[in-house]
Amino acid sequence: MQNSVIVVGAGVVGLSAAIAAQARGMRVTVIDREGPAAGASAGNAGAFAFTDIFPLASPRIFLKAPRWLMDPLGPLSLPPAYALRIRPWLLRFTRACAPDRVAASVAAQTAMMDLSKAELEGFLTATGTLPMLRKNGNLEVYEGEAQFRKSLPGWEARARHGIAFRHLTAAEMPEVQPGLAPRFTHGTFTPGWYSIADPKLYTLALADHFRARGGVIERGEVVALRPSDSGVEVLADRPFRTDKVVIAAGAFSHRIARTIGEKIPLETERGYNTTLPPDAFDLRCQVTFGGHGFVVSSLSTGLRVGGAVELGGLDLPPNFKRSEAMLRKAAAFLPGLKTTGGVQWMGFRPSLPDSLPALGPSRVSRNVIHAFGHGHLGLTQSAGTARIVADLLAGVRPPIDITPFSSQRF
Repeated sequence: MQNSVIVVGAGVVGLSAAIAAQARGMRVTVIDREGPAAGASAGNAGAFAFTDIFPLASPRIFLKAPRWLMDPLGPLSLPPAYALRIRPWLLRFTRACAPDRVAASVAAQTAMMDLSKAELEGFLTATGTLPMLRKNGNLEVYEGEAQFRKSLPGWEARARHGIAFRHLTAAEMPEVQPGLAPRFTHGTFTPGWYSIADPKLYTLALADHFRARGGVIERGEVVALRPSDSGVEVLADRPFRTDKVVIAAGAFSHRIARTIGEKIPLETERGYNTTLPPDAFDLRCQVTFGGHGFVVSSLSTGLRVGGAVELGGLDLPPNFKRSEAMLRKAAAFLPGLKTTGGVQWMGFRPSLPDSLPALGPSRVSRNVIHAFGHGHLGLTQSAGTARIVADLLAGVRPPIDITPFSSQRF
């Protein structure tokens, strides 16, 4: 008899894990409160950011954070209405900025990135989505010699981990991306930065693939889990009984984990963007404005301007002034950008203090698997996460050490 699995969450991570489990012969049902691609999987920048191995928590960010937090529309913001509530998470974040912890996070993240990149094209081929993959790279740009020099230690660390890149002068950058404002004097191009044609369409395609092979997607809100030695009872709009459960509900995952007695410090990086019409600018690759905390990426459905981090939880109303501020900057940085006809969006990125996901068995029951907390790297790490989850469900040792991702580290 097939093992039965319920995956909670129909975003890119949940559906990828469901497909990987299905490919191992398991009978899989996905439950989501809104349906496929309803959350962060719909509105992200569409990047497979395999070179993004550094945690948000770092000495560099720790030094910049006070200045950034003074600007409510800057790269990192914390609404006053949420500041007291997030204090325990911020204390953990501060501890994660210690150099030894950063080094450990980078090592773990690099292993996860290497696995995710190795798994990606095979996964896309198996799901019929390989034509959606793009390999146009990413250009990170700098305003002046000083800003560029400050970036070099990070690039040296990437080089030690085998990441390819090329530094460019102002004269060389137009070969990669013409039309940048002259204020950007240096750049670094990473060819190993991939993207997907459109993240929402990709996630919906995964849902179609899953259903076509007998998978079931139910719409409902999971309110509690009741694990036992023989399986797990899932309490939702109607009860389910299954052998194993995968929690992949993004920013809502900690609420479900809490019902089995696990307190996991998951917070929400609220991301904002504006998607402009496809002809808004001739964008040849993704462009990262690191000093300003946002990117501009080209999708099959438009040009997306977005990023930044707002630590605002799940309940505060959106502050679309943040989208507007990024769009104004993008117009200054890319002269000729057409800023009319855009659609604004805000979504929840599930974030843990050390920027690593919670990935592995629950401490309460090995019949419950955690697969959440990827921050802004959910799409990037979806194929690697799927491989690890499928191995754990099948009782096989994963290809990398998942100890650093244990929910018990907090």
